[in-house]
Amino acid sequence: MAILYSTETAGFGTSPVSPPRAPAYGGRVKAIRNVITLASQTTSDAIHLGVIPAGAIPLPGIIATSASLGTSAVAIGTNSTHGSNGQLRASAVFTATDTPTLFGVVSGIDDTPLSADTPIYLTCTSANLPSSGTLVVILYY
Repeated sequence: MAILYSTETAGFGTSPVSPPRAPAYGGRVKAIRNVITLASQTTSDAIHLGVIPAGAIPLPGIIATSASLGTSAVAIGTNSTHGSNGQLRASAVFTATDTPTLFGVVSGIDDTPLSADTPIYLTCTSANLPSSGTLVVILYY
């Protein structure tokens, strides 16, 4: 059986061992937690979730809701012009209630550090959000 290594642990297969860099292996994780009161937000609305600082690497996040979002599709990304940019979560419906669910687009959570402070938005891309309930989004980096 062959031993294979990920990009981050490739140095473990060399002699002398070359340890991975800190952000990829053994780094510190920070979070931005958002509690959003659902109030029929429309497709022209973008909800500011926070700013991930320059040099950070986005990680998979968590989304949870107390009420089904029905046919409302939401995207999570960096587009400040209220578009449907889904660098961290592609636009999709979310109907699972009280079920924290991981999200992440591979190209958005790879090992590329952000080059500048990056505002993150939740954008409603189709149909208004429900008129009541709570939506929680946690961003990790």
